[in-house]
Amino acid sequence: MSDNKEERMNDLEAIGAVVDEMYAMISGPRGPRDWSRQAHSFHPEARQIRTWVEPDGRAAMKMMGPDDYARDTTPFFAENDFHEVEIGRRIDLFGNIAHVWSAYEAKSRPDDEAPERRGINSIQLFKDPDRGWRIVAMIWDNEREGLQLPKEFDPA
Repeated sequence: MSDNKEERMNDLEAIGAVVDEMYAMISGPRGPRDWSRQAHSFHPEARQIRTWVEPDGRAAMKMMGPDDYARDTTPFFAENDFHEVEIGRRIDLFGNIAHVWSAYEAKSRPDDEAPERRGINSIQLFKDPDRGWRIVAMIWDNEREGLQLPKEFDPA
């Protein structure tokens, strides 16, 4: 934990701003994203890990650096409106490391009543002395049959 309550509150606010920026960077109408914004959220050596389940039921993942993620998602964002909205957050903080559980809903339009999918981003951050709080690793998984958001993150 931080040395005092004020410092802890400042850290929590800064971590929240990093997570908010991450969501803002990827969300929007179809078209290009401003990938220069990654520097406000991600450490240059960060890893982003997409997970899914193969048709045969085996878990799978794809691990990407920030540039890999931008290249991988650019075609999707060029063709699709996409808005990922945080619906729940828990931050655990210890010294210069933090972990954020961030539940989300993905929608084509922000005002869509039902989400296309929901899931959780597991986000690890480091308090870089030169950059401030930055994401160093992020892995996510979506709800599916037999896997629902924990009650603490489900606003329904």
